[in-house]
Amino acid sequence: MSLKSYGLNRLFWVLLLLFTCCSLSVSALSETLEPPAIWTSREAVIFGLKNSPDSRIALQRIASARASQAEAEALLKHPHLDLSASYGQTNNPMYSFGNILNQGVFSNDIDFNDPGRTDDLNLKAELSYRFYNGGRDQALVDSADSGYQASQAGLKEVEHQLGFEIVKAFQRIIQAQDQLEARQAELQAIDSSLQVAKARFEAGDLLKTELLNFEVQKARTSENLIIAQHQKALSEKVFLNLLGLESGTVAIALEDENLLPPLDRQAIQERPELIKLSAALSAAESELRRAKGANLPTFDGFASYQYDYGWVNDGSGDSWIAGVKLNYNLWDGRKDDAEVLRKQAEYQALAEQLEKLKLAITLDVEKAELNYQQAIERRTVTDKMVEVAQESAQLSRERFKEGVILSSDVLDTEVRLTDTLVRQSAARVNHRIATADLRRALGYQQYQATTEELLERQQ
Repeated sequence: MSLKSYGLNRLFWVLLLLFTCCSLSVSALSETLEPPAIWTSREAVIFGLKNSPDSRIALQRIASARASQAEAEALLKHPHLDLSASYGQTNNPMYSFGNILNQGVFSNDIDFNDPGRTDDLNLKAELSYRFYNGGRDQALVDSADSGYQASQAGLKEVEHQLGFEIVKAFQRIIQAQDQLEARQAELQAIDSSLQVAKARFEAGDLLKTELLNFEVQKARTSENLIIAQHQKALSEKVFLNLLGLESGTVAIALEDENLLPPLDRQAIQERPELIKLSAALSAAESELRRAKGANLPTFDGFASYQYDYGWVNDGSGDSWIAGVKLNYNLWDGRKDDAEVLRKQAEYQALAEQLEKLKLAITLDVEKAELNYQQAIERRTVTDKMVEVAQESAQLSRERFKEGVILSSDVLDTEVRLTDTLVRQSAARVNHRIATADLRRALGYQQYQATTEELLERQQ
């Protein structure tokens, strides 16, 4: 086999291999989640963390950071191999003479000033590797690793905050349902008393003003019932939005599993915000080292092989070159020094942000603990209030039937009962929300198995 045929054949298989590799693509299958018929708070958290756009955005940031890692490691660990092919014709004396030499068809009768028209098919493979560049490549790898850690912490930050918001929205639905039932009970009680008042009025035992008082209060209670229905519908819309659902019916399990408040404050160190900003600080430190490395020399190795063929002169030839190169930038107008100063300022700013975040997290935890203790006390008080109000309302209804008290007295009792029921519902819901907020502030997931179940999605 001639050298020409061998070179063309080898080029054909190399180009075919590259074309096949570049044509490969990976398609991702999207998971379709089916919402449960009845929601529990825990199921809602798991579903929301899987289905919410916020979680998917954070996952894409992780994928981008992982690609940045691979890109940085490619610069540090692997040589660069470039393949090129070109074809051209020329009558330029310098280029034509070069083509003649590369194709091995030189003869003594060539006119150097006018070698004539030539053509050239050039096939070239070039290998290069940077042995040293002042640690900039390693700093880039370290920066990419820190960026990947920050993106993972960013996902956890989204999951912790979103999990809390879902629990909060879930509890608001319960509160809205309780308030709706309290308004319905109030309306039913007032309507029953109104029937008694009408009977007494017709019997001449009650003034019309007393009867009108019941009519007015019934209208007010009906208005409050409409507001409660609207609040319930709105809370359900907020709940579905957090889960990444546009619409649907919401049926929740009122007997939901309780969230256990954590007592270990050591988990604060695992707050994703701290990990994220600490990783960003590490990345800034790596970028600072990379900027300082620009003041150091670079040392590269290179090697290349090329094959030339011309149809005009019917010649072919190959050649190679290999060597090393040292480069040092003696003066760039202090551009690199300015870059170092800028990176130092960015690093110090992030360091101060980290200290500020630690103070903010400490305050966040203390507020969450105070709110939790207050929620416990309020729940105890409102439970007692409801017992007293229910007994008082029952006595007032019986005494009104007997004609012992006025309509205003029984109406005041009904309003106080409804108010205490609403307060009790708010206190119970605030207790659960305060528990969830305390878990979030201390760096815990809302439910113990949440992280493990989410890992199944990310594999």
